[in-house]
Amino acid sequence: MTTSAQGTPSPAPNGPTANAMRRALKRARDGVALDAAEAAVLLQARGDDLKDLTASAARVRDAGLEAAGRPGIITYSRSVFIPLTRLCRDKCHYCTFATVPGKLRRAGHGMFMSPDEVLAIARRGAELGCKEALITLGDRPEDRWPEAREWLEAEGYDDTVAYVRAMAIRILEETGLLPHLNPGAMTWTDFQRLKPVAPSMGMMLETTAERLWSEPGGPHYGSPDKEPAVRLRVLEDAGRSSVPFTSGLLIGIGETHEERAESLFALRRVSRAYHGIQEVIIQNFRAKPDTAMRGMPDAELADLVATVAVARHILGPSACIQAPPNLVDAEYERLIGAGIDDWGGVSPLTPDHVNPERPWPQLDELAERSAAAGFALRERLCVYPEYLQRGEPWLDPRLLPHVRALADPDTGLAREDALPAGLPWQEPEEAFTSSGRTDLHHTIDTEGRTGDRREDFDEVYGDWEALREAAAPGMAPSRIDADVKSALATAADDPTRLTDPEALALLHADGPALDALCRIADDLRRAAVGDDVTYIVTRNINFTNVCYTGCRFCAFAQRRTDADAYTLSLDQVADRAQQAWDVGAVEVCMQGGIHPDLPGTAYFDIARAVKERVPGMHVHAFSPMEVVNGATRTGLSIREWLTAAKEAGLDSVPGTAAEILDDEVRWVLTKGKLPTATWVEVIRTAHELGIRSSSTMMYGHVDQPRHWLGHLRLLASIQQETGGFTEFVTLPFIHTNAPVYLAGIARPGPTTRDNRAVTAMARILLHPHIPNIQTSWVKLGAEGAAEMLRSGANDLGGTLMEETISRMAGSSYGSYRSIQDLVAIADLAGRPARPRTTTYGPVSEERRTAALASDGHLPELLPVLGD
Repeated sequence: MTTSAQGTPSPAPNGPTANAMRRALKRARDGVALDAAEAAVLLQARGDDLKDLTASAARVRDAGLEAAGRPGIITYSRSVFIPLTRLCRDKCHYCTFATVPGKLRRAGHGMFMSPDEVLAIARRGAELGCKEALITLGDRPEDRWPEAREWLEAEGYDDTVAYVRAMAIRILEETGLLPHLNPGAMTWTDFQRLKPVAPSMGMMLETTAERLWSEPGGPHYGSPDKEPAVRLRVLEDAGRSSVPFTSGLLIGIGETHEERAESLFALRRVSRAYHGIQEVIIQNFRAKPDTAMRGMPDAELADLVATVAVARHILGPSACIQAPPNLVDAEYERLIGAGIDDWGGVSPLTPDHVNPERPWPQLDELAERSAAAGFALRERLCVYPEYLQRGEPWLDPRLLPHVRALADPDTGLAREDALPAGLPWQEPEEAFTSSGRTDLHHTIDTEGRTGDRREDFDEVYGDWEALREAAAPGMAPSRIDADVKSALATAADDPTRLTDPEALALLHADGPALDALCRIADDLRRAAVGDDVTYIVTRNINFTNVCYTGCRFCAFAQRRTDADAYTLSLDQVADRAQQAWDVGAVEVCMQGGIHPDLPGTAYFDIARAVKERVPGMHVHAFSPMEVVNGATRTGLSIREWLTAAKEAGLDSVPGTAAEILDDEVRWVLTKGKLPTATWVEVIRTAHELGIRSSSTMMYGHVDQPRHWLGHLRLLASIQQETGGFTEFVTLPFIHTNAPVYLAGIARPGPTTRDNRAVTAMARILLHPHIPNIQTSWVKLGAEGAAEMLRSGANDLGGTLMEETISRMAGSSYGSYRSIQDLVAIADLAGRPARPRTTTYGPVSEERRTAALASDGHLPELLPVLGD
């Protein structure tokens, strides 16, 4: 039988046959990977079958503990439970934690705990030797309750996440406890905001059974944050953000055995892809009075035991599996025998506010009962030892002093004799110390890179095999239904009338049809911007290549310990800008890796350093990913951060970090980069503030023409709204040293056909909104760039002076082109050339004269060496 969410038993399919149970048990004993059907069978094991199942699960657990270097150890975390707010926008039918504003007022409580209340609990916990502050709260209460929104506004917080962040910092600084944050369903941006203030976070998956959310009467009906797809996205975003994350299942809320098995496999898929799920909690439902599910029977202990054992078999020996000790009626040995290796948080001070009727066991009793089962009880921190050992990027540098103060350096577990003490939460000192291979911008052309990949190639990007599976659907070609001849006629007559099927047909064009398409695009270019080929005298300054974001297409990013890693000092950045000005540049383009030691204000310092040295230089800097990094590290909104950057000297932003603006492709290309919606938010906000940007598309990897079409349509819609794009830049994927290519997933870059079609269709689909289409000599060479000038492009980009990103990826076309070189490329296309500014205005006579006087002599002046 199963039980409905209302508590009414409903007929269930017949249980498994004896043969099915024997076969599944044998596969479990033999260590053969189970499928979902076999897992569903084993979830129903009882009696001797359950003993057989738990015995094999315990062996798997023991092997994992042996491999981890802690055999015979079961762990727990000494914690305090801080219910920051009990208001919630969801309406889970079993929950007594969430309440309403009226009840809080009648009980004399505020809508949120005050800072004094939070810190009083944390300080008392520190005195008792606790090391974890478990901050739990309802999901986004301000979206449902005006009282919550009014409280946050009165206290000066933009949203609940901002208050969580502020309290986490105060707990770190004033008590030394380590925050473990459970704020519910977080966005990717929320993770970026909270990662610097908490070593770990969590959210229960609960179940992937969508009907329990979508159907009236279901336990999650009316709860937007309990949609399974939303919760799985949260788990994936945690992994993409390299956040050690706790999740798990709530069993017995109306799900079938098959649905429960699928939930376990969903956890395994996410864990395998990102290696970020640090523990899985298997929690049994307990009915509570005054809830809609008060009449539903509690999940049976045998059901919990079987689920723990099946979870162990599915998740494997390295998984950490927990069962809350206060919900198992002191049947500790049965849970240990089923394969758990952790008891979770146990508090000597605060109750379990989610299950207040179930007090925590005494630690002495828990130790004794664990010992009776053959296990020593050891204290851990809120972040598991494996993540301490992995180091970057899993722990933010600002948290390392707090974690190291409490961790045993040999085991990564807690030092049980350590008493927490507050430590400053601050940026690393001397962020702009010159280090590493600072001449890489020069020696990349003479000596090359040290190796074709990082030493952590097999770990930093996630699981390559899981990625291959995820990439396969997106790489399937689209069916072309529209007639190419008809589509060409529409493009020639009025490109704004092209339908998506017609545009897709043209993106697939080849042979004579492609030639005709390029002629149409070239005619359109002539009508829109004339025959002049424009270029800009500029210098790229990549101020660091240290980055742990995990972009799988990027060969530029290095760990701080890699041979090719470097970081420039502020003086070196300013020196290079000064040198560029001296030889006629009108712009510096500055971008860098997401270095964990650089504070969010570092970008302001960089812009200010250039403007103080060269006031007339246009500062074109900081991709949307860098903007988000700066904003989340400073605690500012994107708008506030961009406003401050503009005041510091930022003039425009590069529209890089776009890659393909389709998350189906983005999550194959990158592990931790910002999602499409966040890229769009940054660009729109910049435009609204008067900060213009370029726009880009990197193509030819795991994408298809349908993705190019969606990307170009999105850019056109943004431009119609804001008018802030200065140009569109085509960026062919350089595959040679790209990790996603070395792993055998991506194509070896776009073909010549692809390049011509993308350039021509960019001209056509972005007309008349974005008139300037730029091609890349760095990626295509002189002949290739000239061909794109005949296919709709009108701009060659910049002289660059230095270029390490494409060169590290394997581009063979150098790092510098003189003005004469760029004019020669335009000559190949039969067109005149002229210089421009960043915003496509005329260049002053003084700048033109300086540039021409130094033209061709730059290699003697560059690079800045001897620093």
